[in-house]
Amino acid sequence: MLETSARLLRLLSLMQSRRDWPGSELADRLGVTTRTVRRDIDRLRDLGYPVESATGTAGGYRLGAGAALPPLLLDDEEAVAIAVGLRAAAVGSVSGMEETSLRALAKLEQVLPSRLRHRVTAMQSAIVPLTGPGPAVDANLLAALAAACRAHEGIRFGYQKRTRRAEPYSLVHTGRRWYLLAFDLDRDDWRTFRVDRIDAPPQPGPRFTPRPAPAEDLRAFMSDALSSAPYRFQAKILFRAPIEVVAEHTSPTAGRLEKLDEQSCLFYAGAGSLDQIAVYVALKGIDFQVVDPPELRAHVRALAARLTRAGEEPGDRPTRSTSPCP
Repeated sequence: MLETSARLLRLLSLMQSRRDWPGSELADRLGVTTRTVRRDIDRLRDLGYPVESATGTAGGYRLGAGAALPPLLLDDEEAVAIAVGLRAAAVGSVSGMEETSLRALAKLEQVLPSRLRHRVTAMQSAIVPLTGPGPAVDANLLAALAAACRAHEGIRFGYQKRTRRAEPYSLVHTGRRWYLLAFDLDRDDWRTFRVDRIDAPPQPGPRFTPRPAPAEDLRAFMSDALSSAPYRFQAKILFRAPIEVVAEHTSPTAGRLEKLDEQSCLFYAGAGSLDQIAVYVALKGIDFQVVDPPELRAHVRALAARLTRAGEEPGDRPTRSTSPCP
């Protein structure tokens, strides 16, 4: 039988790994009686862990959320994942998180076993973070928006020197920027807002009943909203390659990919001009065909002709005849 302190740690680890635990199953796992489990549960409560219980045949125990954060137990893989994630957050796109992430990382590394500390150090030394050109976002602003999304609470905020009223739905991170997907009450439609352009803190408004999502595939909806809808021209391109291959050469903010079959896929994108789309698609180095719009085909042919002429030897190009000066 485990000693009391070791048994409490084992009990806590079990309760953090699953939502609900019958008392009899906990007793079997720990090799004790259900009466001992009840006493250990009381000890955890005395230490500040909010353990909820239910009586009856379906009764059991559940580790709930408390007013303060109690110590957490992590397995090896969880500890390594958190350590690497904290290091990434220290150089990420959320301003104000750098110092906090480093403090949390220092606390975690202080108690890591040597075998795990070596793994974390090896991974961190091999990773070279390159901060992108995207603007940093205040961590407090992200936290306020996330809380409003979770609580289904309307917000009023300043956006590019205008006041907007919206029902927030979710936050979306593209790797370079943060966006807020929300229902714009003034425009009576779904909108995406760049979080870095919110120039006045959100003010809480009345709670609302969540509307149906704007699309069944929210990822596709956001990709279209960010890559096609804002632009004058939209294009549909057929790539003659598996979607996994094309995905390596694009991003969700550049366009949306849709699998057609095992050897082809469709690409939806937008731009301010058809020439921009033609160049962007051609540079991927993958065979493609223009599906829509038809006028894009003329731009692709013109681009192909220019590239062909650029690749000719100077002597291969016919010279123009010139008339003698009078």
